[in-house]
Amino acid sequence: MKKFLFGALILGFMSACNSDNISPQDEGSQNPNDLSGTPTALRRACPSDLIRQESLKKNPQLKARFDALEQQTENYSNALKMGKVLADGTVEIPVVFNVIYNTSAQNVSDARIAEQIAVLNADYGATNSDVSKIPSAFQPAAAGDVKIRFKLVATNRKQNSKTGWRSDLEQMKKASTGGIDATDVNKNMNIWVVNSILDQNNQPGTLGYAYYPENAGQWYDGLVIGYQYIGKTGASAPFNLGRTVTHEVGHYLNLPHLWGSSDAGCQTDYSNDTPVSPGPNYGTPTYPLNRVCGGVSRSQMFMNYMDYVDDKAMFMFSANQKTRMQAVVAASGPRAGLR
Repeated sequence: MKKFLFGALILGFMSACNSDNISPQDEGSQNPNDLSGTPTALRRACPSDLIRQESLKKNPQLKARFDALEQQTENYSNALKMGKVLADGTVEIPVVFNVIYNTSAQNVSDARIAEQIAVLNADYGATNSDVSKIPSAFQPAAAGDVKIRFKLVATNRKQNSKTGWRSDLEQMKKASTGGIDATDVNKNMNIWVVNSILDQNNQPGTLGYAYYPENAGQWYDGLVIGYQYIGKTGASAPFNLGRTVTHEVGHYLNLPHLWGSSDAGCQTDYSNDTPVSPGPNYGTPTYPLNRVCGGVSRSQMFMNYMDYVDDKAMFMFSANQKTRMQAVVAASGPRAGLR
């Protein structure tokens, strides 16, 4: 167990180099396939997949749990096809917000937290007002209602003089280091809201990050989100519709980015109804957005919640993504305790 926890801390350190951020990047490192024209200062990024890959490399126990999870997901999908699993109603996930702030402006209100819960329920229930914008070519693949809902069960608040929290140290998750201890990670999805998420060089700009289901039950399990991206009212554009949390909850429920585990792209996201992607899309693209993988040009499903586009440009999950998430919260899944 000591080795496992040490590995988790090392994982956080490794993840920080690629933290979810909107800070300027070296222009020379831009993806040549990027057609969005969005300034790097206003681009979404997410380190959750990199965090996962570094963890799997360093921790054989996590790798074994990852392999078992993928096998369980495949078995669940096959069981659905064979009619062995019946629709048994919607799973409601209890959510605990842990708000750590310095100034009163950073102490996000109950109203904003309620807005965020409403956004999650709309996005995962396919009742979001922009779901009608799904292109006709992708409508057959749309998930519709994912049958997962979210219920706020507690909000914990704590003031701290720190002006930022490093993602490689996870200090926001321990009372002993000025943060807030998780509330039973086996039964609740914990979301830590902080004033600023810093990388290992103490640089700000991170939007948020999450841990995948192979980390279920660990003290650090859950999401970390910058206060600027919670809810809608007063949130920072272009990430001001609550979809940073929608995206990170996707990771928490075992959805990779559409291009796979590396921004090099053209890798599997384990969902065969999402077109293969050469890498992230940014800003507010116009459909169709054709990009190439393996010599084949196809339109990207950039409006999927697991891409990097602005909040107003993402508004769907795919049917296969729904299956993956349902497998995670199923009675036999790694997050069964959330049921």
